[in-house]
Amino acid sequence: VQLQASGGGLVQAGGSLRLSCAATGKISGANVRGWYRQAPGKDRELVAIILNNGLTTYEDSVKGRFTISRDIRKNSVTLQMNSLKPEDTAVYFCQIRTNYGSVYWGQGTLVTVSS
Repeated sequence: VQLQASGGGLVQAGGSLRLSCAATGKISGANVRGWYRQAPGKDRELVAIILNNGLTTYEDSVKGRFTISRDIRKNSVTLQMNSLKPEDTAVYFCQIRTNYGSVYWGQGTLVTVSS
């Protein structure tokens, strides 16, 4: 099973992008879905996660601007990004974790925000 991410691109500051990530097959026990990002020269960091019960956690700098959502049946996760800033420029990775301890990563999609 693979995760396929899409939706990255080039956008001006203040603009919006919507990232989508879907599994190519069934992932049993999936209980956490999330997005991470890695900017040039920096470590990968958590952007947002969402549990099966809908509980969400966001990195402080994206609170109020980004919204994570999921479709449990489709094993997909989406990140709506509004009011984008140049500092949001990074490669964004989706992730699905299971209650069996498995971790699945998407291939990464580049988001570039110009000033």
